[in-house]
Amino acid sequence: MAVSNLRCRECDATYPLEARYACERCFGPLEVVYDHAQLAGGDVGELRRRIQAGPQNIWRYADFLPLVDGAPGPSGRLTSRVGLPAGCTPLIRADRLANALGLREVWVKNDAANPTHSFKDRVVSVAAARARELGFHTIACASTGNLAGSVAAYGAAMGLESYVFIPADLEEQKILSTGVYGTNLVAVKGTYDDVNRLCTELAAERDWAFVNVNLRPYYAEGSKTLAFEIAEQLGFELPDRCVVPVASGSLFTKLAKGFGEWTDLGLIDGSLPAMNGAQAEGCAPVARAYAAGQDFCSPVKPDTIAKSLAIGNPADGPYALDVARSSGGSVTAVSDEEIVEGISLLARTTGVFTETAGGVTTAVLKRLAESGEIDTDERVVLVITGDGLKTLDAASGTFETCEINPTVEAFEALGADRAREASVR
Repeated sequence: MAVSNLRCRECDATYPLEARYACERCFGPLEVVYDHAQLAGGDVGELRRRIQAGPQNIWRYADFLPLVDGAPGPSGRLTSRVGLPAGCTPLIRADRLANALGLREVWVKNDAANPTHSFKDRVVSVAAARARELGFHTIACASTGNLAGSVAAYGAAMGLESYVFIPADLEEQKILSTGVYGTNLVAVKGTYDDVNRLCTELAAERDWAFVNVNLRPYYAEGSKTLAFEIAEQLGFELPDRCVVPVASGSLFTKLAKGFGEWTDLGLIDGSLPAMNGAQAEGCAPVARAYAAGQDFCSPVKPDTIAKSLAIGNPADGPYALDVARSSGGSVTAVSDEEIVEGISLLARTTGVFTETAGGVTTAVLKRLAESGEIDTDERVVLVITGDGLKTLDAASGTFETCEINPTVEAFEALGADRAREASVR
């Protein structure tokens, strides 16, 4: 197996592959370590063929994921593959969006095409598989919305008990699309940070697999598959720049880790793309730290329509700052008004309807293009992590509906009225 052990990101202390997330020495976060030295005998061509012969989901990258018993069998199936098939989502060349922003080449990685319509299916797939290997019978999470739906769905698919904890003021669409799976849905009066603190306490008392607490080192690795897919879909090439939403900072940092792993193995050539993080002004601890030149993030109280990014005390914030700076990127915050316009811009130029988090990334892409931070000849990937049907209120009032009588005359009169309005303008 390629997975080796857990290691502290601060002091390098090592631990066995158990359900643990913090170092006993310095309380630093733990991450998974791999030994890829013997993978495919060092033959890059063979390794690429091995990947391409895999299933059409994230398990085609099983060699780079933290499963102990998950090696592919003769049929390409995995003994630890569980639940719903996540991954292999579209990478769409968005020429009309690029033209609107004065850029040459923009691609939209639409992870809303996952089973529960967000990228969280990637991380939950990996965490649920590892939970099963470790013998857990209940999965749980603290969530700003998308993770709740994913944990509930995977629990239902696997026949596991599930508990999801959410802020009580979450968008109605996300509550409905979570509760429908029959999960134990718990709404907490407080922010996501309050919810996460409660789940951390519960994880110490109950024999549950909290995917983003005691299983966080394994869970986070699922985000790397976005990087693998982007590179593979570009013909095993790197983009020049990625624009990625930042909540806890885990997705942002694991994308960079995924690109780095494949570069180290020779599967792709080049250096890490410029990594641009995107936050909402109403919850921008990482963007504020970046602008201030700090290497730490001061906690904030969230106040934004982008609730899926509303984490005021991001666990991976300092590491996200490192990635942004070392890659030549940045972390930028945009207003709620820009977020709404970003949703609309993406929809009318690409046909992709995104939730508020995607409005944040699109608005940041627009800001970067207008400021000249992006060279016009760059290949840019815009990461969209969730479906607009989850945050319908954000799109309210962004378009008009014309009501007419059911006659040709009424329709033609409508056209004439519009022509007059245009001439006045």
